[in-house]
Amino acid sequence: MPGIWETHMNFSLRSRTLFKTLAVVLALALPAALAISSADARVGGGMSSGSRGSRTYSAPPSTTTAPGSASQFNRTYTQPGAGMNSAASAPARGGLFGRGGGFLGGLAAGFLGAGLLGMLFGGGLFGGLGGLSSILGLIIQIVLVVFVVRLAMSWWQRRHSPQAAYANADAGAASGPQPNQRSGLGGGLGGGLGGFGFGANANTAPLEIKPDDYEAFERLLGEIQAAWSNEDVAKLHTLATPEMVSYFEQDLAQNRARNVVNKVTNVKLLQGDLAEAWREGETDYATVALRFALTDKTLDRNSGALVAGSEQPGEVTEVWTFARRPGSGWELSAIQQTN
Repeated sequence: MPGIWETHMNFSLRSRTLFKTLAVVLALALPAALAISSADARVGGGMSSGSRGSRTYSAPPSTTTAPGSASQFNRTYTQPGAGMNSAASAPARGGLFGRGGGFLGGLAAGFLGAGLLGMLFGGGLFGGLGGLSSILGLIIQIVLVVFVVRLAMSWWQRRHSPQAAYANADAGAASGPQPNQRSGLGGGLGGGLGGFGFGANANTAPLEIKPDDYEAFERLLGEIQAAWSNEDVAKLHTLATPEMVSYFEQDLAQNRARNVVNKVTNVKLLQGDLAEAWREGETDYATVALRFALTDKTLDRNSGALVAGSEQPGEVTEVWTFARRPGSGWELSAIQQTN
């Protein structure tokens, strides 16, 4: 019997020790959790949310403001697909030199087939090519006509539309690699060859960002934070894409469930520069790095007591992407945290 009592006593002592250890761990972890929620209480919840068009799964270039990398999206409606510019799914080469065949692939296959037939019927490797001369000439003529027509159409469009420029409108800002500027005959030549597989992504084009655009980005930074603090969903719908507003509504609902409200005030842009800007179809995109000051605090809805955050201003660096569609202004399309 003494052995049984000793066993129960040892188990009881071990249990009390375990409970004490758990209590200490929880006591230390709770302030840390509150600090994390405080730091992430601002608009966007401190997460990476939204979409950047076909570049959603491509990291934006680093800039002077955000020299590190931007984190991948935690929340996005965009699904990875074959058309995405991602390292995981590099676009397959097509067109003139494509792996899927393309024009030159089929032509080379024709030459090889003709040579093999010539060898089989005693004409040598290149004996079968003679009968193909007229067909080959016709194909070359068709290619030349298509090329000249595309070249003329590209030149005509550039004569009657604003000239494109590379993404970095600020010559003094070192913001990583930028697309090359194309204009005049060079742009038309690139556009003509693009249809045959030359050049970069044919679905995107460089975009010029002007001083008025930068002013709009800074204005949106302040207006979005103010609408978030006032829980003004109707106003947020005029400042951000429906996708981003859906995330804001989720975060606001969580705050209401906790009976708290997040207030972000004294927002001031300290530094910002352009990472990249491009056009997809009729939609313009601009990704900018922003370093801004703000006072971020979470208050109890009933008493107004400070629950998290601080009355002292802090600094945040994030990467924001804005989108603009025909007939409308810029609106927030994505927020990414920096690493």
